[in-house]
Amino acid sequence: MTVAIAPGAWLGLLGGGQLGRMFCMAAQSLGYRVAVLDPGDHSPAGSVADRHIRADYLDPAGLAALAELAAAATTEFENVPAAALEFLARTARVAPAAASVAIAQDRIREKEFLSRCGLAVAPWAVLRDDADARAADAALLPGIVKSARLGYDGKGQIRVATRDEVAAAFRAMGGAACVLEQRLVLEREVSVVVARGERGETAAWPVAENHHRDGILDVSIVPARVPPALADAALATATAVAGQLDYCGVLCVEMFVTAGGALLVNEIAPRPHNSGHYTIDACVTSQFEQQARVLAGLPLGGTRQHAPAVMVNLLGDVWFADSAAATPREPDWTRVLRHPQAKLHLYGKAEARRGRKMGHVTCLAPTLDEALATARAIKRDLGIPGADAL
Repeated sequence: MTVAIAPGAWLGLLGGGQLGRMFCMAAQSLGYRVAVLDPGDHSPAGSVADRHIRADYLDPAGLAALAELAAAATTEFENVPAAALEFLARTARVAPAAASVAIAQDRIREKEFLSRCGLAVAPWAVLRDDADARAADAALLPGIVKSARLGYDGKGQIRVATRDEVAAAFRAMGGAACVLEQRLVLEREVSVVVARGERGETAAWPVAENHHRDGILDVSIVPARVPPALADAALATATAVAGQLDYCGVLCVEMFVTAGGALLVNEIAPRPHNSGHYTIDACVTSQFEQQARVLAGLPLGGTRQHAPAVMVNLLGDVWFADSAAATPREPDWTRVLRHPQAKLHLYGKAEARRGRKMGHVTCLAPTLDEALATARAIKRDLGIPGADAL
């Protein structure tokens, strides 16, 4: 059995972004100290960590310093080099394991893994060279060419309608391996965040309904507006993925609901997820506290949602919404905080840029309709498009 790491010990984190920042805060609230390894000088996680080791993820001295300090280590993003996790695993508990992360780092391996598990995915094909691109299966068109590695928030994706466009997209990706995925008519997109411990115990949060804008998550609505049977299927799918991966940690499984009501797995993220931010304010245990619990070998916390919630992402565009000038301006946050059940979270990033995730707002209410009304009002007040589409 896993030996629990007592509060007061050091936990290690690879990555300095906002997910790491929220992990630090949650772990510290449990009494742990957190050391962050990240190359940035002023990273969101590094600014709140008990120690910030400023080094590249494969820097031998930086990794050695983290390994000497931390009893266990985790990551806040899936593109951390597997070699860094393997190095830390020699002396510390690491969750998730490098093998699990490696599958999520490569769309080809990910789709092959999901198919082996018997899970439905969108029709797809591998593009490894120009010949594959020029001979693309017409049944997959119109489609989306997606880079096999390092794609996120809509980056590394190009929509295509013809074989010529597939070939052009492949060349635009630099000739690296890609996936051509059939573009489907979707009813909605959903996700499930699930935690799994070393003994195989699991705890999942309610299904989130996700709306994107320009490839970036815009709003998450929880509970998702889907039939109970479909919600049950989504929860079962996420739990099955975690089990098949022999996963240890917090995992997000993103899924499509087609116009015909079919449930397809889109991708997996081996970490807490943007669509799970609502858990901080709306659930007994947040995804970040759960990440710390799993890492320390503690019992899993309850995942019951105690209030309907709508999470609105705050991108850097909001800092430009009130002015035609090129320079950003701090928004008037009283527009958010005048709603007594709106919870504002800012990530401490020094520079606002369009498309950059700067924070989020979680709108709570006795009913989902009331939470949606608050979210619409906040989006309008901050100049965020799409209020009427919710």
